[in-house]
Amino acid sequence: MSDDGPPDGWEAHERRLWEAYRRGEWCEDVPVVRAEALRWLLVAAPRPVPGRLARLRLRGARITGTLDLAEAAVRGAIRLDSCRFDDVPCFDGGQFGVLQLKDCALPGLSAAGARVGQECEFVGCAFDGTLNLRSLTVGTHLLLDRSTVHAPDGTAAVDAQSLAVEEHFSATGLVCTGPVRLMSSRVQDTLGFRGARLQGDRACLQAPELTVGGGLYLDRGFSSDGGINLYGASVGGSLHLEDATLTGPDAQGAEPALQLLCASVGGDIQAGSGLAVRGSVDMRDTSVRGSVVLRRARLHHPAGTALRAHRLHVGGDLDCRDGFVSQGTVDLCDARVGGSALFEGAELTGRAGAAALRANGIEVGAEFNCCDGLTAHGRISLSSITVRARLCFENALLDVPAGERALICRRSAAAELTLKPRETPHGIVDLSHTRVGVLRDDPAGWPRSLVLEGLAYDSTKPALPGRRRLTWLDRDPAGFAPQPYEQLAANYRRHGRDADARLVLLAKQRRRRATLAWPARIWSLLQDLTVGYGYRPLRAVLLLAVFFTVGTVLFATWPPLPYGDGTPPDFQSAVYTLDLLLPVVDFGQERSYSSHGAMQWVVVVLVSVGWVLASTVVAGANRVLRRS
Repeated sequence: MSDDGPPDGWEAHERRLWEAYRRGEWCEDVPVVRAEALRWLLVAAPRPVPGRLARLRLRGARITGTLDLAEAAVRGAIRLDSCRFDDVPCFDGGQFGVLQLKDCALPGLSAAGARVGQECEFVGCAFDGTLNLRSLTVGTHLLLDRSTVHAPDGTAAVDAQSLAVEEHFSATGLVCTGPVRLMSSRVQDTLGFRGARLQGDRACLQAPELTVGGGLYLDRGFSSDGGINLYGASVGGSLHLEDATLTGPDAQGAEPALQLLCASVGGDIQAGSGLAVRGSVDMRDTSVRGSVVLRRARLHHPAGTALRAHRLHVGGDLDCRDGFVSQGTVDLCDARVGGSALFEGAELTGRAGAAALRANGIEVGAEFNCCDGLTAHGRISLSSITVRARLCFENALLDVPAGERALICRRSAAAELTLKPRETPHGIVDLSHTRVGVLRDDPAGWPRSLVLEGLAYDSTKPALPGRRRLTWLDRDPAGFAPQPYEQLAANYRRHGRDADARLVLLAKQRRRRATLAWPARIWSLLQDLTVGYGYRPLRAVLLLAVFFTVGTVLFATWPPLPYGDGTPPDFQSAVYTLDLLLPVVDFGQERSYSSHGAMQWVVVVLVSVGWVLASTVVAGANRVLRRS
């Protein structure tokens, strides 16, 4: 063998491959090549023809035997096109400049711990076994586009744990039967599985602690028959899930179809426009710098929680509008949304007795819109939330049976609350201890059961007369509560409508009477009839005038007789009547004259009426002064 010639004993077609390597040309007329010959060619590396670049470029050959390049250092590029391997090639621990396989058929491939200085490509290849890329390092990009991997039971289809790619990683159109593992892998630029299909009973994408410097693309027809695990993943750009189909176990407590727990996304989560998930989506404790877009997405997990997003942090909007459908609870408890939470036109369905939307403790920097066609089959629970702008339920349908909670909004705060549902809710709407600036509602949509205890507001729109608002206050299923009356009256006084305020406070006293013991009820009724609890003071004046007139006429007709030793003053029937009616005033007539017979009962009536009217006037005046 000369320095520039192949080893002795090589066949003529292998010698042609030797010369093609030295010239860096494609070799297409070699039907069969021994793996041992390829190894010799790559490891021995004959000198190139002057002016040429030595490299392996082989097309349409069958490679027999095992191509073992473990721990080998190959300087030239390896480019194989439409080749077939009889055995699994091994590149473990090797160092390569370029590794490119296109439209090849292999029983598997192993490149664990290998280093590829430039591109590493397995495009359009068919692997009938595991593609082992554990701890592989790629200097530029890694491509698995249009390849198919069929792994035996119990093994991974693509095992790329601790993979490191300095540029992008693309697996567009990849078809895998079996798990894909990317645990603790790092891709400096983008990672894309666009149009990829992970199919079979064991299919899944396991990528916890994955780090991607750019965007992560699981879109454009991507599908997985198993779960996607991105626990603790860090994505510098956006996560794209448009037009993807994800399937996970449908049982309560099973692994989610998409696990994005404790992850970090530097851009948006674009998960609308055709996303279909069968199973749960877990976004707990995840931080998203941009927006989470679930517009027109469909989540199906009727056995439990379809979207679990406790403590989710979103810098932009949470967009669940325009046909977003969730069969299962949407849970946003203690989430933080810097922009708006938008559910216009969404359809949310919780399992029997469960919430359709649960967002207790959420903070929203702008609007929280559950309006414009939202349909909720199950209660909406929004306790202890903070909404910087508007909380809206205009044209929403709250579909729960009578007696159950349709909307729970306790201990919350919003600049504006709009409660104008599409239909009158049959269930209970609970707004207790909530603080809003402007309350907008519609009498046609007032719930049949409404809890207003502790609700505080600065104004109501429309500004209805007090008489119409009284039916709004009397819908608490627990019965009478005084605070809603005081709050409504304070609102009327704040806007200069004192007559409406008095009407509401009078109604409060009358409805309170039913809660008192019978002696207190009698006293309350007397105050109502006489002075209207201090809110109708002219009644006392009119009653005093009536009794004064009657008493004056009666005593003028049947005057009393003087008594005592001295000379009594001249009798004046009007002054005598005033002396009886006013208990704290003494005009000298009552102690100088005494009535007899039936007129004594007239005296008793006038004195009793005087005490009742005087005490009720004092009570009414005291109430007015305290109110002022």
